[in-house]
Amino acid sequence: MKVELFVPCFVDQLYPETAFNTIKVLEKAGCVVSYNPNQTCCGQPAYNAGYWEEAKETGNKFLNDFSDHHYIVAPSASCVGMVKNGFNDLFTNTIVHNKCRNIQTNIFELSDFLVNILKKDYFGAELEGKAVYHDSCSGLRECKIKEEPRLLLSKVHGLEMVEMKDTDMCCGFGGTFAVKFDSISSAMAEQKVNNALEQGVDYIISTDLSCLMHLQGYIEKNDIALKTMHLADVLANGWLENN
Repeated sequence: MKVELFVPCFVDQLYPETAFNTIKVLEKAGCVVSYNPNQTCCGQPAYNAGYWEEAKETGNKFLNDFSDHHYIVAPSASCVGMVKNGFNDLFTNTIVHNKCRNIQTNIFELSDFLVNILKKDYFGAELEGKAVYHDSCSGLRECKIKEEPRLLLSKVHGLEMVEMKDTDMCCGFGGTFAVKFDSISSAMAEQKVNNALEQGVDYIISTDLSCLMHLQGYIEKNDIALKTMHLADVLANGWLENN
């Protein structure tokens, strides 16, 4: 199966290893992965800030950078959610309406694609420790994923998964929200981290690096013995040296 990889801009700039691990996991699942190096952003930052014309310009580039007849997979529920939902506001009843609808049908967050399209949930990954899974707002509400990442994580050797209180509450990032309302955003991160610490875990795992970046910043600032990890990095852990 041919799959086109969408690497969100902040993943490309700040967490490129997660993008490489996404490729490795998809290839282990039997996919042939293609990557268009001309791709940039889906337009979500401009869209959320109310600059819809700028978002539309960026979104148009996105539609041109990807085909409408292959699956598109991304290690970000937030960006996938933007394409699946935000693009309705930008491109409904425009000249690219049909292509947009096809791409919206074909784009998937990684765990959703692995579990519901490929029907695969085991990759031989290993990670020693105890972890909680954080439901990102976009993953839960826009991409409708909840059990998929938990199923994948339940098959990771050595990893004990537990549930934390209020796992479905926002971590406080929210894109520009964290900039405009930094005190509220930090308090929400503190609550999320404290809920994880109550479970005595070593890791907070999620499908969204934006959430994890926000939480990791709070963790490091307060010198807390906790680590955040993206789902793709967990699924690729423990077997890369043998591949």
